[in-house]
Amino acid sequence: MEPVFEFPLALDKHGPQTLARRLHQQLRAAIVEQRLAAGTRLPSTRRVAQAYGIARNTVIAAYDLLMAEGFIVTRSGAAAEVADLSQWRHMAPRKRTRTRPVLPLAIDWRKAQSSEKHTASAATATAAARPPAASARGFHLGLPDHRWFATDVWRRLLLRSSSFALPDAFGYPPAEGRPLLRAAIAQWVAYTRAVVCTEQDVIVTSGAQQAFDLLARVLVARGHTKVAIEDPGYPPLRAALLAAGAQLVPVPVDEYGLIVDRLPADVRLVCVTPSHQFPTGVAMSLARRQALLDFAQRTRAVIIEDDYDGEFRYGTDPLDALQTLDREASVIYVGTFSKIMFPSLRVGYVVAPPWLIGALAAAKQCADNGGNVALQEALARFILDGHLAKHTRVMRKRYASRRDALLGAIERKLGDWLIAVPPRAGIHLYARYRDRRRAKRITTLAAHHAAGAQPAGDFLLDHRQATSDSGIAFGFGYIDEAEIESAITRLARALDGG
Repeated sequence: MEPVFEFPLALDKHGPQTLARRLHQQLRAAIVEQRLAAGTRLPSTRRVAQAYGIARNTVIAAYDLLMAEGFIVTRSGAAAEVADLSQWRHMAPRKRTRTRPVLPLAIDWRKAQSSEKHTASAATATAAARPPAASARGFHLGLPDHRWFATDVWRRLLLRSSSFALPDAFGYPPAEGRPLLRAAIAQWVAYTRAVVCTEQDVIVTSGAQQAFDLLARVLVARGHTKVAIEDPGYPPLRAALLAAGAQLVPVPVDEYGLIVDRLPADVRLVCVTPSHQFPTGVAMSLARRQALLDFAQRTRAVIIEDDYDGEFRYGTDPLDALQTLDREASVIYVGTFSKIMFPSLRVGYVVAPPWLIGALAAAKQCADNGGNVALQEALARFILDGHLAKHTRVMRKRYASRRDALLGAIERKLGDWLIAVPPRAGIHLYARYRDRRRAKRITTLAAHHAAGAQPAGDFLLDHRQATSDSGIAFGFGYIDEAEIESAITRLARALDGG
């Protein structure tokens, strides 16, 4: 019979102690060291006796000793359970005192770790990379509203895709993703963002973050490749680049987007969010877009375009992707369904030029060998059957209403403190400080009265270099108009000393 505990028991029948005492001591040690956690149900005395070839009375005697000492508790008609020893400080497991790792971290991960200490705090980086739970209402960045999502439709498609009727349901999917989903994505980005591509240009990834990681692996030569990043910008993208050994070159952003004139000539990779800059929310002007494409052509640089929430556009002017203007195959387009649908979906994609597809597919093969077949099939059907387009239209109207409510509330109630920048796309709004000297007061009070709002200084490569033009970002993806008005009112009263 198989052992009933997930750790070895030495029950030598010829030792100096009785079997019951040896069993008692080893189970006691397992409880103290939390190998048997509080609340764990212990196997019956009969099962333990049969598994280890000992008398049942021996096991009963060991259990009785543990119960007498308070290590286990019993209830009438129920199995014995491990007691909660948290109040017994002297019984707590010994803390590990090792301060150095057993195996030193690879140099690029050490660099990434030390660099992030000089940027945002660990909590800030985590918040930017990992949206809060769906129950967390407030001004959190990057959190869409799921309450109007077509859950019944999605559930039906998932069930159908999980029926194992797919021809390749029991095999490894292509590293690039299922052909049907790649075709659906190509159709989707052409329809919503005027991105020019076919399914052969699409690589399906586990969210945009995996896309950044794969691109960094393929495009960055350790210790040599200089990569220009927007400053302020997206911390998880920086982390992926640093882990690959990139030399980061921070480039400032103004009201027209990335300042292209500040790009060094030896930069080989430029990372931008042109449709809705993160976190300032500005859209890169057409002149800047053309200047950036000219720079790439002149210096043979490559551009990574992160279009994380460009599907939600406001106003009548079209806001095409940078990739649409590209004629030199120098733009790599990264998209995600996290903001359109929900973050836990973990599906993103890369639209890559032909010269990159093979290497990117090879890197994807090493990472996860194709992903989840059923999930990809369901998402493809969700797109091709028109459900995603319908959901996007519905949410665009709702987000537009919240955007207008937030703009109005800031202008009416916080006009002496902030200057709101109307976003042309996305689900967050940026407001600049009228007086940089008031920044600390604003951010301190916002943390209490406008939960989730984050100062742009948190997203600078070196947060100590915050400029007089810095400000604070408010997400409006998962907060209603009435809640916006109430929160901004509370913040205004606190700032005014009321």
